[in-house]
Formats: sequence, C-alpha cells, structure tokens
Amino acid sequence: MTAHSAITRLDRALALEAVRVTEAAAIAAAKWAGRGDEKAADQAAVDAMRTALNLLPIDGTIVIGEGERDEAPMLYIGEKVGAGQGPKVDIALDPLEGTTLTAKNMANACAVMAFAPAGGLLNAPDTYMDKLAIGPGYPEGIVDLDAPPQENALNLARAKGVDIGDLTVCVMDRPRHEKLIAALREVGCKIALITDGDVAGVIHTTDPDADIDMYLGQGGAPEGVLACAALKAVGGQFQGRLVFRNDDERARAERCGITELDRKYGLHEIVKHEAIFVATGVTQGVMLDAVHYDRGLVKCHSLIMSSSSGTVRDVHMRRPHPAKA
Repeated sequence: MTAHSAITRLDRALALEAVRVTEAAAIAAAKWAGRGDEKAADQAAVDAMRTALNLLPIDGTIVIGEGERDEAPMLYIGEKVGAGQGPKVDIALDPLEGTTLTAKNMANACAVMAFAPAGGLLNAPDTYMDKLAIGPGYPEGIVDLDAPPQENALNLARAKGVDIGDLTVCVMDRPRHEKLIAALREVGCKIALITDGDVAGVIHTTDPDADIDMYLGQGGAPEGVLACAALKAVGGQFQGRLVFRNDDERARAERCGITELDRKYGLHEIVKHEAIFVATGVTQGVMLDAVHYDRGLVKCHSLIMSSSSGTVRDVHMRRPHPAKA
C-alpha cells in the first residue's frame, strides 16, 4: 500500500475515531484544571490517551511521545499502540500540551495527536528547536529561519500588504527570547507573548481569527513535529533546526537516527507523507473551547485537520458525564 492510499484509508476510516483519543485525554486532564497539580493533570491525560489509543484498529508506533522508555512508563518513544491490526502508522502526541496552563486554568491547554503512514514523521529527539512558522497563502522564500527576525517581519508585512505596525508575531515569554523580542519591537511590529503551549502558538498562524501572522522562537522539538502536521493540512510554512545543550541531547538525536545535527528542516521534511492532526481543548483557548460540564453532560471541542483532503473539521461533542451515566 502506498503512503497516499494508506492515509486516504486513515482519513476515511479513522479520523473521527482518532478524535475520541484526544477527547478522552482532554476530559481526564480537565478534571485537574486550576488545581495546581501539573503532574496529576499530565498523568490523567496520559492514562486516558493510552487506553483510547489501544482501541483503534491500527498498528501504531509512537515516534513523538512522553520521552524515552526509561523516562516514561507510558506513551514512550517506540511504544506500540493500537489493536495491532490495520494500517501501520507513526504517531506523534502530547496528551496534555500545556500542563502549567491546566494547573493554573489558563488559556490554550489542549490534548494533541498526529498520525501518518509509517516513516512519515520526523523522529525528533526531546530537545529544543528553533522555529519559524507562517500561515497559508504566501510564496515560498519570503521568510527564512537564518534571516534576522526584523527582516522576516518586514518581508511578511510587505507580502501581506500591511504596515509593519499591523503585523503580530507570537513568541514564548522566556528570557532566551529577550533579544528576539527587542529586535521585533525595534521595527514596530506587535508581539503576542505566550507562557506555554507552542503547538497552539504555531497553529494560530493558520487562523485568521487568532490575529497571529508569524511564530518565532525556540521551543520543544517534539511540539514542532505536531504543529507541522497541522500546518501541512492548511498549507502553512515552517522551518526548524534542532538545538542541543549538551552531549546527552546529541546522543538522543543519534538514537533517533539524526546525523545532520545542524540541518534546517522544512515542513515537508518533518512531515514527509500526508498526515492527520487532531486536537481537543482542555482550557478555553483562541481556537478551541474548554471541556465543560453542564447538567449531567460533558462537552468538548476538537479540530481535525487532514492534509490529504485539505479538510478542517470543527467537532463539538457532548455525552453524559461518566459520573452521571
């Protein structure tokens, strides 16, 4: 079976089944929203996602997970999931993107997952990555990870046909980004600072309602793979380069089969085949509503993005609360 026919089969048979996985993780994590316990929220999401994954009719391998086997008892890199029958797929996941956001009941926490035919996703190590992302509709080459940030902002403003003061760049609020933020403000563009959740930050570049034109900065490499699966569905652009702080992180990359440690990756090198991305909101966000309990019902809001069809599905689910069923 070719990669295209495999993902077509996935799209038709499994996209709506896959959203049950992120729904389960989001509902489990939401019970810990605002309770100040990041570990408990994350573990609840992990347990629920793993149980739901193993019900899917796939032969799945986790390539982006909670860490290596000795660090993550569940959902570790290399773990086999699914019923063991059906198409072979690579899976990237984050059961709770925004553990701190959940613990503090802040915006934009979500459960996310992407899958592609086997070999379709970059097996990125658990290190940092320099990232640049823009939404769809722009020609290739107007921005570049190796260009100064102010040059990228000015070029994007010209391509969009707006004044630089009308351009908004999303950056994680970290000390490591002080110079980046200063350079962007020097040319007059607006900065949207986020405390966590850079998967959502990248995806916001695809949503006109989010008013984010570009994402810049350093975040997790695994999150970069997840975000690329969403960008591929809508035609956005992404560039990334792995960042290593020590020899241990370089060894992680080698175990993942990465030999060009300074390589600049494009979107289609990170997500090589067609892919499906699913996300369910945990806390209230720009693109996703929070899990909500109302009169014996639990409600949640998800997005399903498929690059094979270019389809974005907006899914609202409600069912009896398990405690009330």
